Amino acid sequence: MADILAEDPGRPADPLPGRPRMPEGYGLPGTTDGLLDWAQVEARLVAATHYWLASVRPDGRPHVVPRWGVWVDGRFWYDGAPTTVHARNLTGNPACTLHLESGAEAVIVEGTSSPARADADPLGARLAEAFAKYAAMGYSPGPDSWSGEDGGGLRVLVPRRALAWFSFPADATRFSFPG
Repeated sequence: MADILAEDPGRPADPLPGRPRMPEGYGLPGTTDGLLDWAQVEARLVAATHYWLASVRPDGRPHVVPRWGVWVDGRFWYDGAPTTVHARNLTGNPACTLHLESGAEAVIVEGTSSPARADADPLGARLAEAFAKYAAMGYSPGPDSWSGEDGGGLRVLVPRRALAWFSFPADATRFSFPG
């Protein structure tokens, strides 16, 4: 299996904020006053229970699917069968987009998704603790759920950029991740 993370990847540096590029007429402020802070956006990624993941089929058609997952250490971690449409799409083209449910208070993360593995200590324990938000819905993986050869179907989305607003257009913010 390619690109498996066998160790704790650590937390990436916080992204740099700026104004998004949008056509004139959208009302974006001309200054950086009112930009969102990454901590505000990340708190929503951590708290969310439902995410939308977009990938691209081999023939170029888009595919969007709701996903359960967790935002831990500056990345989105989720699991599932490698035979699902989105996992097969990501094998050929790892580029993807993650979106929270609201369009009025939007959080959109672009990045790449790859297969991963998490040893029970320490990353698997942190992931299991974060996945506890799904226990009432019948899903509660343990710390060793992703430590096998195939990583238990674990995948990780590493962000490249994000776009967020909670009060458009005043606080519309584009985040660029280093690296």
